[in-house]
Amino acid sequence: MQLNFSGLRALVTGAGKGIGRDTVKALYASGARVVAVSRTNADLVSLSKECPGIEPVCVDLGDWKATEKALGGVGPVDLLVNNAAVALMRPFLEVTKEDFDRSFSVNLRSAFQVSQIVARGMINRGVPGSIVNVSSMVAHVTFPNLAAYSTTKGAMTMLTKSMAMELGPYKIRVNSVNPTVVLTAMGQKVSADLEFSQKLKERHPLRKFAEVENVVDTILFLLSDRSSMTTGSTVPVDGGFLAT
Repeated sequence: MQLNFSGLRALVTGAGKGIGRDTVKALYASGARVVAVSRTNADLVSLSKECPGIEPVCVDLGDWKATEKALGGVGPVDLLVNNAAVALMRPFLEVTKEDFDRSFSVNLRSAFQVSQIVARGMINRGVPGSIVNVSSMVAHVTFPNLAAYSTTKGAMTMLTKSMAMELGPYKIRVNSVNPTVVLTAMGQKVSADLEFSQKLKERHPLRKFAEVENVVDTILFLLSDRSSMTTGSTVPVDGGFLAT
């Protein structure tokens, strides 16, 4: 998707791998100045070589105080992509307190916190903005061994709507992207069971999982002025799975 984000500054969490990394590269190629946030410094080093001039920030977003310290003074941001997530696969009866807390602190609480930081900055500057939360189709349907992850994504749907309602008067739009299994390292964990993966794929009318670029294109569209009347929406990139 050919879009021009020149003159705008974007912040992307979970920028080291997968959807987040490709989002950084796409925004960079489209002229944006990009703040790339990841907890893995090696990923930021290699990403900086691919995209010279990006602003790397290494922080564990599951740590509230460390996140405030790292991003509290991040400066003006026009576009935000909340992509950071962990998928701790456990049967429901085996999920521990640590699994639960880690899932919520990274997948949901960090999006809440970083959005507060960024939105306050937009409001203080009196500028419009766009926020995209990267969610999942498991916000709407169940998968085995993903009870904690799915619950965080279900909560993100309501967070997206609540943010859209409260931030709309400031001309800040908030939407979420809800993909099916995406062929990233995280997605490959979910689809590692070949029999389950094949059955799952057959439930998709298009009979395939998503590529990273399918999701990134949707993120860029929602960040751009082309979606200026879209807010509070959850946009599926699921090959029709939710239609079946």
